[in-house]
Amino acid sequence: MNIPKIYLDMCSYNRPFDDQSQIKVHLETEATVHIQSGIREGKYSLCWSFMLDNENRKNPYEKKRDMIAIWKENAVDYCSPSIGILSRGREIMQLGVKHNDALHIAGAIEYKCDFFITTDNRLTNKNIKGITIINPIDFVKEMEESL
Repeated sequence: MNIPKIYLDMCSYNRPFDDQSQIKVHLETEATVHIQSGIREGKYSLCWSFMLDNENRKNPYEKKRDMIAIWKENAVDYCSPSIGILSRGREIMQLGVKHNDALHIAGAIEYKCDFFITTDNRLTNKNIKGITIINPIDFVKEMEESL
């Protein structure tokens, strides 16, 4: 069986630190933690990027920043900036995606990720060639259905 290659965006890494009183946030947190367990168990191959480094560096909360940065060590690929990513990012922006999000997605595509996992509904509604953009809950459901 082929191991799915995944890219979690920063909102996914931050989800466990969000207010858990909303059921949607709580369920997305549970799904994200489940995915992270799967990464540690070798069920999923993780890609980290320069964009995640940049965004995490701006996190004003040192403890959260450090806990998120640990995931870089679990990545099998590191997406470095390139002309190709910048170019593809511009194309993705033409679809109404914000600059930083477009670069995250472009990097995930460039590094041949199967899934871009996000809690951002504005992104899960986008159909971008070359990658499946999916919410953590839906990703867990899809992976369990494929067993």
